[in-house]
Amino acid sequence: MATKTTEKKAAAPKKADTKAAAKPAAAKKSTATKAEGGTKPNALQQPLTPSADLAAIVGEKPLPRGEVVSKVWEHIKKHNLQNPENKREIVADDKLKKIFGKDKCSMFEMNKHLAAHLKG
Repeated sequence: MATKTTEKKAAAPKKADTKAAAKPAAAKKSTATKAEGGTKPNALQQPLTPSADLAAIVGEKPLPRGEVVSKVWEHIKKHNLQNPENKREIVADDKLKKIFGKDKCSMFEMNKHLAAHLKG
């Protein structure tokens, strides 16, 4: 009988040891990703300078690509420029015609047109 109790006592510390060993490994992973992520901004975080036509909508100072897209969407919603029958289609006003180069644009092609008006 003494052997069964000894085995149980010996088994319990092993579980605690594996949990303790697992915690530092998880902590190492999170610190490694923070160090790698904090060194250089990715493409969506890099400030880009808008062209004069795009600056009429988003402002002249450099902005990350994500903020530029958000400000263009604010302009579209504020001026009710989405086609009511097809919400994926944007009906361009005078400012957006200069950026898109046409009267209507799909929301999926909008980023392609915006990229042509942003410089790093």
